Amino acid sequence: MKVILAQPRGFCAGVERAIEIVEMALDKFGPPIYVRHEIVHNPHVVKRLAEKGVIFVEETDEVPAEAVTIFSAHGVAEEIENHAKKRGLQVIDATCPLVSKVHTEGQRYAKSGREIILIGHEGHPEIEGTLGRIPGTVHLVSEPEDVASLKVKDPNMLAYITQTTLSVDDTKNVIDALKARFPAIVGPATKDICYATQNRQAAVRELVKHVDVVLVIGAHNSSNSRRLQECAVEEGVPAYLIEDASHLNIDWVKGKARVGVTAGASAPEDLVQELIERLKQIEPVEVSVLSGVEENVHFRLPLALTKAEARVKSDETVMA
Repeated sequence: MKVILAQPRGFCAGVERAIEIVEMALDKFGPPIYVRHEIVHNPHVVKRLAEKGVIFVEETDEVPAEAVTIFSAHGVAEEIENHAKKRGLQVIDATCPLVSKVHTEGQRYAKSGREIILIGHEGHPEIEGTLGRIPGTVHLVSEPEDVASLKVKDPNMLAYITQTTLSVDDTKNVIDALKARFPAIVGPATKDICYATQNRQAAVRELVKHVDVVLVIGAHNSSNSRRLQECAVEEGVPAYLIEDASHLNIDWVKGKARVGVTAGASAPEDLVQELIERLKQIEPVEVSVLSGVEENVHFRLPLALTKAEARVKSDETVMA
């Protein structure tokens, strides 16, 4: 069996940053550290952090007063941030900088008097956070069909923004429908789309040209992981989304000469390697990596942590 790995795959810079923030907070402040919502959408990541002393909660009311509290990479509404401050919580914001950028763009459009149309999936934590960050009227649409039923005040004063876990391809049809109905609508440049989402989907569309089946490592509540599976299926190749190697159905790969493997942006690489080991138990495996984009993106850590690190180093110097 030939196992071909997509490139890039797995962790993006925003996820790496969020996990690093939690681990640094554990080092600097000690457990327990509280995290609102899953820090990223992956049960293995959540379990590993929980074992180190992280307590995951759905609402800040569940956090003891003055405790160290981290907001997940998906971002939160402004009222949640304000509520946390009123309760005296020590807040560290792990919102992905690309999500924060969408918030800023939406706020800028709203400040200029435009109604905002947000392209994304209802109920997704990122969407809930974005809706709670932009003043004025915000319309949520998911499909091109949603555009026809939009009721706006002034068709000449509209702007659109998008969920970061959607690629240029994902949003194209919705944006085309918006521009067809509202020719004066404005929106961010395509270069502002999350690079990780776009790169991983492009890698899958290349991967399917070389394989008979695709296995996607990722959580079922991970929007970008589900989309990777859908991309492969759209190209005519069967694809399966699994959380880890234990969920592999041998019938999916039995008799397949070439198996493609990728991972969502919140799935750690060790899960990919575990899947390869599981495939080796079925029959001999030859592993190769498809050529693709090499990502070298790194985001700065929050000042709350870097200042804490500086204080600790200073104290160590005094003690020495």
